[in-house]
Amino acid sequence: MQDLKITLLQADLHWEDPTANLATFEEKIWQIGGETDVIVLPEMFTTGFSMNARKMAEMMNMRTFKWMRQMADQTGALVLGSFIAHVHDRYYNRLLWMEPGGQFKTYDKRHLFRMAEEHQVYTPGESLLVGHWKGWKICPLICYDLRFPVWSRNRWNASLKKPLYDVLVYVANWPEVRISAWDTLLRARAIENLSYVVGVNRVGVDGNGVEYQGHSAVVGPKGDTIFTAEGVEATKTIALSANALQAYRDRFPALLDADDFTLEMGEFEERDLLGLS
Repeated sequence: MQDLKITLLQADLHWEDPTANLATFEEKIWQIGGETDVIVLPEMFTTGFSMNARKMAEMMNMRTFKWMRQMADQTGALVLGSFIAHVHDRYYNRLLWMEPGGQFKTYDKRHLFRMAEEHQVYTPGESLLVGHWKGWKICPLICYDLRFPVWSRNRWNASLKKPLYDVLVYVANWPEVRISAWDTLLRARAIENLSYVVGVNRVGVDGNGVEYQGHSAVVGPKGDTIFTAEGVEATKTIALSANALQAYRDRFPALLDADDFTLEMGEFEERDLLGLS
């Protein structure tokens, strides 16, 4: 593993206006300056956290999909972000993992935020995603998933003698009123999983009058905050150190003592994910 350069894009979002949001983020991507390996966008980055799925949803391989492929091709980076997807008469808060060349993966938000009635509009995902990029194993999740540690729990793969993943990435629309929980839980997920954690949140006020203060962050495996941005739009590239991660895991191999458990997750196949099948 080489160091992984990851770029966080913390921005205000134009409410339910995909054209304006895509233009905004395209400009921000071209302002990154220098090379990066991963670009992370907020949750529902084309619309804001909207329950108006009937109007705002897109089929796969349409505008947002094509835009993310273009950004990946032009930057040579993996691009991550979620949007409202319409698939087989259902709506999903779907994270798209888009690589240069058009290879892609998807993750559908597992934990839907019932306090905004998200569970009444969208269908929950059933499969955890762990992808490989530039020698790193990355697990991307969405906003409210942050509150549920079992879903994101790292595992020790005994046959490969490696953990399941190296980086957790959370894309979010996490409101200011609960921002202290966001800050705390990002650090907790890093500590308990011996991994880097990257959280990308938005700023501004959405169409429902909900205020966001960002607090996008990069947290190290010991729970140390490497970077955070509060209250303003920000574009930041951080290099995650492969040597520092491995050295800490060697000194403090707590995953070897973790409790074994299984989850009932429908299509999710734990043996496949752990590389044991």
